[in-house]
Amino acid sequence: MKNKKKILLILLCAMFFVTGCTKTLRKDNKVVTYEKTGQTLNENILCRPTNKDVIDIYKDNKVNVDKLVECKDFKVTSGGYEGLWTSIFVKPLAWLVIKIGNLLKSYGLGILIVSILIRLVTLPITKKTAMQSENMKKAQPDLEKLEKKYKNKPQDDQQVMMQKTQEQLAIYKKYNINPMSGCLFSLLQIPVFFAFLEAVNRVPALFEDKFLGLHLGTNPLVALAKGEYYYLILIALIILTTYFSFKLNATATTADQEKQMKFMTRFMIIFITVASFSLPTAIAIYWIATSVFTILQNLWVKKEVSK
Repeated sequence: MKNKKKILLILLCAMFFVTGCTKTLRKDNKVVTYEKTGQTLNENILCRPTNKDVIDIYKDNKVNVDKLVECKDFKVTSGGYEGLWTSIFVKPLAWLVIKIGNLLKSYGLGILIVSILIRLVTLPITKKTAMQSENMKKAQPDLEKLEKKYKNKPQDDQQVMMQKTQEQLAIYKKYNINPMSGCLFSLLQIPVFFAFLEAVNRVPALFEDKFLGLHLGTNPLVALAKGEYYYLILIALIILTTYFSFKLNATATTADQEKQMKFMTRFMIIFITVASFSLPTAIAIYWIATSVFTILQNLWVKKEVSK
């Protein structure tokens, strides 16, 4: 089992290093943005923009956008082979968002639906992780008793520590807990998460559309500078959904771990709050959709475990 995990990690790392990623467009070592929306422009876009101002910016920066297909005509094979990462993850996701967006005549809806589809596909993985979290909560009283039992015993005594480990493993077995599985399952979601973000960032058409009156390429910071204060709803939704998804998933076996978890939760909420001001609406939709899905999933799992 350990060898399988090592092989998986090596394969994931190899996929990251031998393939391409989003390349931010730069001029004189400065990031190039579209001033009207605040959107950061990427050099290796997958299809041609339709906005004339954006096309002119690319041409001024010597990026040949004329050779690219229109976004509505984008295919998984468009642009040729760019490595495993792009070919297996990024392009198929970009194609799916574009196709659904064209079908529904809304790229915002396309992003929303693909976000949900991704979570449905990974549901067996995320559900098992959530189950582990709930089982850990049920095991909490037994684990606390174990900590008290060995609190005053010498921590440098190998035999004592071995006995404690054996008793801890017995508790895990009693409550059907696999300490390593949660990390492994979470790890498997990482490539999908980054691939989706890259797919969205590399398709100009997604940032040229609007969803519920919100421009998909605009971030709240730029919108607020223009007096468009209704973009604050994105920040509020990101913070609230993130907080509750963290809270429902929090698990600690000791008082020290609980303190660390509270600190990490607060830190992440503060970090995400700051980051949310610069997140384009397109990315915010994905974040909110996946967080809401996580909340509903964890509530469902909590109900299942309590039966």
